[in-house]
Amino acid sequence: MPAETTTPPQVPESAVPAEAVAPLIRGVSVLRELTDAGGTLSLSGLERATGLARSTVDRITATLARMGYVRLDGRDAVATPRLMELGNAYLAALRLPALLSGRADALADELDESVSLAVADRDGIRFIHQATRRRAMSLSFRIGDLLPAERTAPGPLFASEWTDQDWRTWRERRATDPEDRGFPAVPLRQLPLPHGVFEEAAAQAGRNGWALDDQLIEPGLVAVSVPVRDPRTGRIACVANVVSHTSRHTATDLRDTLLPRLRATVAGMERELATAPEPAPGPPPSGSAAWIGASKNELGREFIESLARGLTVLTAFGEGRAALTLTDVARATGLARATARRALITYEHLGLVRQQPESRTFALTPRVLSLGFPPLSRTTLPRIAAPHLADLSARVGESTALAILVPSGSGPGSGSDSGPEIQYTARAVSPRIMGVDIRVGTRLPAAATSLGRVLLPDAPDHALLDEDWEDGLRTIAVPLHDRTGRVVAAVNVALHAAGRTAAECVEELLPELRRTATRIEEELHAAAHFTRIPLL
Repeated sequence: MPAETTTPPQVPESAVPAEAVAPLIRGVSVLRELTDAGGTLSLSGLERATGLARSTVDRITATLARMGYVRLDGRDAVATPRLMELGNAYLAALRLPALLSGRADALADELDESVSLAVADRDGIRFIHQATRRRAMSLSFRIGDLLPAERTAPGPLFASEWTDQDWRTWRERRATDPEDRGFPAVPLRQLPLPHGVFEEAAAQAGRNGWALDDQLIEPGLVAVSVPVRDPRTGRIACVANVVSHTSRHTATDLRDTLLPRLRATVAGMERELATAPEPAPGPPPSGSAAWIGASKNELGREFIESLARGLTVLTAFGEGRAALTLTDVARATGLARATARRALITYEHLGLVRQQPESRTFALTPRVLSLGFPPLSRTTLPRIAAPHLADLSARVGESTALAILVPSGSGPGSGSDSGPEIQYTARAVSPRIMGVDIRVGTRLPAAATSLGRVLLPDAPDHALLDEDWEDGLRTIAVPLHDRTGRVVAAVNVALHAAGRTAAECVEELLPELRRTATRIEEELHAAAHFTRIPLL
């Protein structure tokens, strides 16, 4: 199947399998358009981009919102970090990020250059891990981004293993999309690709065991790649890639200076793959079928049950569950075999699942990462928390905030070393005439605030300050935990003491605050499974 285009190709009706689930095809189309738009698109924009009726778009987005995959913000649909659980299922089943990302990160630190891992996706490549350097000139590619093989360093290496059919598919795509409009992550191609150049690059990469990108994507961007081979088959499992700028290295420098160290790292990666034990299957999704049925009963026609069931099928895969039979998928999701079968047929048609006939199993493809992962992989904790803080503020009618713990004197304008401080990183302001107004970026002594008290070592589950910091100011806070259970931030509600008594704060505000913290944590955990989420 050709790579995705900005406007979905018109597939003849006869090409769609008779048993495919039409609402699932339409739902995937909405998610892809939302992804290509950067994670936010108006409902009318989705209508134009997909060619679907507005009523259909409304029902699809309502279903996705119920699943927690999008948030409806006025006239816009906004992808939420929970949508990343679909891509997480693929990355967990693949295992390569979990096994190899540590070595890629160490190499990035050693070289002080960006290092990535990429896998093949038909006639393109997709990134599955990024260790980037923060510079004025830095790499902007994200996990899940799709790039044309012929404009990358990993591409010739993957193409060295292509079959005749793979080459025909690539040539067909080049003929129909000569400017690479189907690859939103890269600039449009300005000059035509000379005949035979990529074929020769693939042959040379196969002989050399490495490949260079000398400003193929844009001026100044150079890269060198080495394949990481699967010890079981000898074929390329992924490609490790070092990226730099010509202000730091020429392509020749990369080959002569960095290639030996990249090769040494790849040798370690291959040893890791050869010695890693088979993983124990992780827990499949629980209670999905029952939840979907309850949602349908509650929302009626606005909830598309077949779309929700179909998306749940993707989450059946994961660590230790890379290849599943139809029975495995039905058991993991609680769906009927016939329902699971139709979803898998649909996904195979869309290129999201491939069937392995010899074992009668199914596996996810890298294309699953096209469902929201690239824009969401660059999110931050304040972005995750902001809509939840706004919802909490609207429910309780008070100001809310997010803060993290920072060392004393570590920021601009900090005073003397008086112990740890907190820094406000997100907030939602109450509509009250007399409200709490503490700006994002403000730093206060941790011990003097409720936010700080739940962030300090040996902190309580929540803290209530009753006019300790300022007369008339009452605040209550709870901590936020990362995937390991470590406290990384805190959220609070702040109000005038005349609004509620201390007892009323505990009775009325604390349950709402804890619910909000749980929702933020759920999205943080989904986002941070395979990406680093900045706290600022």
